[in-house]
Parts: sequence; C-alpha cells; structure tokens
Amino acid sequence: MFKHILFPTDGSEASRDAIRKCVLFAKETGASLTGIHVIPEFHIVTYHTEMLEDTKAQFERDCLLHAQHYLNEIKDIAKEYNVSCETSYLTGDHPFDVIVKQAKEKNCDLIAMASHGRRGLKGFLMGSETQKVITHSTVPVLVFR
Repeated sequence: MFKHILFPTDGSEASRDAIRKCVLFAKETGASLTGIHVIPEFHIVTYHTEMLEDTKAQFERDCLLHAQHYLNEIKDIAKEYNVSCETSYLTGDHPFDVIVKQAKEKNCDLIAMASHGRRGLKGFLMGSETQKVITHSTVPVLVFR
C-alpha cells in the first residue's frame, strides 16, 4: 500500500487535528512519515500585518520557532505510535508548490493534509492550498476534514 506519507502542517487547528489521524493511518499501512512546514518569504508589502512591524531577522526567528513547534507535535505523536518520522521546514511563497515538490523529492507515495473547509466566495478569494495540492500533485492526496 503506502510506504512514505508527506504531511504538511500550517499549525492551524484543522492541521493539528489531522496529525493523529495521519499518524494512525501511517501506522496501519506501515508507512513512514515526513512532516513539513512551509515558511513564507519575508516581504515589506504583505497581507500579513504582523510582518509590517517585524524586521526580517525577527520574522525569520519567529517563523522558525513556530515551525519547530508545529513539527515537534508531529514527531511527538509519531513517537507515541512508534511510526518512523522525519520533519523539515522549507521557505516559499507558494506552499502548494513546495509541498508538491517535496513529495516528489522525498519519493512520497501519498500526501495527507487537512482541509480548512473554506467554500463559496471565501474559499474562492482566499484560495485553498489543499485544493492547489490536489490539482498539481502527481501522487494521491488524502484530505482530513
């Protein structure tokens, strides 16, 4: 069945809820797990208002701390269920693209990720990284709601 699962997390509640489900799925299928977090590039002009007050160095420190926290959650739950797990963080303005490329580079045969359930106009305007991954991925994508 599946041998290597890529699990991207953005630290959201939906993503955090999906971690245990993903780890249990990996255990049931005998797969190893790779958890990733995509850190956005620093921009002076941004829709993330918290970036406006930060210096680039402060922004990078904060993002790294968040990434470590999110990825440690994955590692801890994987360890609890005795599932082989590695984690990493990457930087990019288009998380879906980074996720799809990582799945290919790591030879993952499944991407498992959370859906935030955005629909209608809000989903259209904000976009859905999950939908973009589904559209661009060459490997299957399992979506947890």
